[in-house]
Formats: sequence, C-alpha cells, structure tokens
Amino acid sequence: MRITDQKQADRYYEALLNREPSFVGTFFVGVKTTSIFCIATCRARKPKRENVEFYTQFKDAMDAGFRPCKVCRPTENAFEAPPEVQAAMHLVRDSTKTKITDQQLREAGIRPIFVRRWFNQHYGMTFQTFQRMFRINHAFQELKTGKTATHTALDSGYDSLSGFGYTFKKLLGHSPTLHLENAVILIDRLTTPIGPMFVCATDEGICLLEFVDRRMLETEFEDLQRRLKAPIMAGENAHITQLKQELEEYFLGSRTEFSVPLHTPGTDFQNGVWQMLGTIPYGETASYQEQATRLNNPKAVRAVARANGMNRVAIVIPCHRVIGKDGSLTGYAGGLERKRWLLDHEKSHAPKA
Repeated sequence: MRITDQKQADRYYEALLNREPSFVGTFFVGVKTTSIFCIATCRARKPKRENVEFYTQFKDAMDAGFRPCKVCRPTENAFEAPPEVQAAMHLVRDSTKTKITDQQLREAGIRPIFVRRWFNQHYGMTFQTFQRMFRINHAFQELKTGKTATHTALDSGYDSLSGFGYTFKKLLGHSPTLHLENAVILIDRLTTPIGPMFVCATDEGICLLEFVDRRMLETEFEDLQRRLKAPIMAGENAHITQLKQELEEYFLGSRTEFSVPLHTPGTDFQNGVWQMLGTIPYGETASYQEQATRLNNPKAVRAVARANGMNRVAIVIPCHRVIGKDGSLTGYAGGLERKRWLLDHEKSHAPKA
C-alpha cells in the first residue's frame, strides 16, 4: 500500500538519503520523474523529496506504474537472504547429519534471533523446522539406498531410534521402515527480478513455481500434496538446481525455452492446455479463444481459461502469454504488472526475424 503518513514518509526519505540497510524490504520508493522504484540502499542519485512516493510492497509500486531499478534490483535484493541467513543455511546444508545449535551460530558470527525472525517472515517456518526437514530428507534418501534405520538415526544426530522415528513419521507420514518407495516434494526459495518465488520438485521434475505472494498459495501446496500423496520438505535436487540456472538465463534474456523436466499432476484436459501454452512462441501472445481452437474445442474458452489459471509452474509453462481477445491483459496469479513485465521482457529479447 502507498504510505500516506507524512511523518513515516519523511523517515523513509531520510533512510533513503543515508542508505540505511536496516530499512531494506520495509519500504519501496517510487521516483515519479523516472518511473522506477528502489530500495533504501540504492546507489543511484537521490531524487528530491517532492518527486518520490513510498510503498510497503513492491507489487504496489509496480501496480502504480513503476519499474524495478536496474541499479539496486529491488525485487531481488529486498527479499534475498541476508549474509547471516545465507551463512546459516550453508551450515545446515553442509551438516545434514548434525543439528546446528545457537552456540555454533554465534561462533560463526551469526545472530540466532535474527535468523529465526527472518525464517518466520520469509519462509513461513522456523529455522529449527528448516533444519529438521533437511536432516530428515537426507535420512530418507539414505534409507532408500538400503541403510538401516538405526544407523541412519544415529548418523543423523539423533540420540535414539524412537526420537528419529517420531520426527520422521511426523514429517513424512510413515515410519522410517515403511513405504520408502513413496515420493517427497522438495521446496526451495529463489529470487528473481520481479520477486521471490517458491519452487517445488519431485524425482520426476518441477511440480510448482510460484511467486511467494501468490493468492491461495497454501491451498496450492495442500492440493499438490494430496495429488502426489507426498509431503513437502525443505530441500533441493538436480531439477531445482537446473531450474535455477535456466531461470537466471531466462531473466538475462539469453534463454527462450526451458528444458527442465516437469511433473504436472492434473486431468488430461488440463495437461493438454498446459502443453498448448508451451507452443506459444517466445515474444508472442495468444487469446483464450485461439487456445481453445488449437485444442479443437473452440467452445471451451472458459474451460481453457480455468485450466490456464490452475497452472502451477509459472514462467516455464508460459500462461503469461495468454491475453484477452481484444488484446487486453487478463488475470494473472502473480499480478498484471508482473505479466506486463514478462511480456515486455520477452518481446525485447525475442530473436529478430
């Protein structure tokens, strides 16, 4: 929302002039003379007070017609994990068999309370839960290779098999000795030029890529777990690593197609619609009517629109390329300004005929 309290706006303006890092992510400043928006630490020349507006969310600034600054990259850097949090996450990933204590964090120059607050705010879980998920997922993969539950429990830092079994069952829904063929859905977080996103993947491929502020995201997670009969766990696999690389190339303008495997549970009709979305050329658009016609069902415009809206893999399955019959931008779960940004980005980087 736009900040209308002048005292608060003046406080933010002072923070902007002083490049206060503690204000990063708390406000976004739109510069009316350039139509760009920035974060508090932007190195660009400072605008005059009368030429700025302040917003609590970058989506609000985008909806007001501002574009992300290329100097401070607000949609990426405002929500990127701070150095302390990144260091804590590296400790967890490098120590999948032991719990990272507050004392170990302090010894590494990391403030435990800062890490806890960041995880609650940006991941929707505690740092301890994040750790447990990583350790249990690692243990799950070891059990699948034939390692015994007892050895896995002790190697994972648990004092007893019962404690390991309780945590394992709580997170995965079954004991460490049953249903090892069942899948898990791994979830990770990444930043992009138009905002942070959650990515989920199974052994088969990417099953979700959504902006973290998407409406009804929790419902999507619940539906995905129900359809795949698998719990969501914090972690990363080869598909997520590949997607991160391909997304980086996409946003740089050097990639026009994705090759990462996908896992898209849905009806035959839905999957037909999603596959058809992939045939819309990079840099071009199509209407719902055109999509229905291509599916040999020209009267199914509304059904196509519904299936389009149920796409869980944003950008890779390019539902943003579908527009209204009159050429207008229509609904997009990530927000119309993100849709406009993506279309402008693709148009500017499309291969010349």
